[in-house]
Order: sequence, then structure tokens, then C-alpha cells
Amino acid sequence: MALTDTTHTTAPISLGKIFAAPFQAIGRFFVAIMESNSRIKRVDALNAMSDEQLAARGLRREDIVRHVFGDYMHL
Repeated sequence: MALTDTTHTTAPISLGKIFAAPFQAIGRFFVAIMESNSRIKRVDALNAMSDEQLAARGLRREDIVRHVFGDYMHL
């Protein structure tokens, strides 16, 4: 004689997760847009440089964002 279990239980879905899901999706969307921005890639590339390399370009680490976004945000 074989025994087959036909019940399937799932974890209950919380109301908080249901309401948070659209906001999480919107947040992921904006992060994806910002990460694909060429200016962000430029900031990342400059941040990866050493302080000596930045000094050779006439930059300080705290001025990277102002340098990259200066014409766009009038910084």
C-alpha cells in the first residue's frame, strides 16, 4: 500500500509585503537608471583612482562629483 501526501502548505503572504512591493520595484528601477548613467560610471572610474593619480589630473577626491556633474547641476 502506498501513501501519498496531497496537502501543500505555503507561507502566508503578509499585507506589508504586498504594499511594499510596488515601492521596491520603483526603487530598483531608479537604481538601474542611475547605474546605467555614463556620469555615474565616470564617478566610479575616478573613485577607483589613487589620490596621486587624481592629483595628476588636478582633482581631489572630494571634488569628483562636482567635476563630473558641474555642468549639469551647476555646482
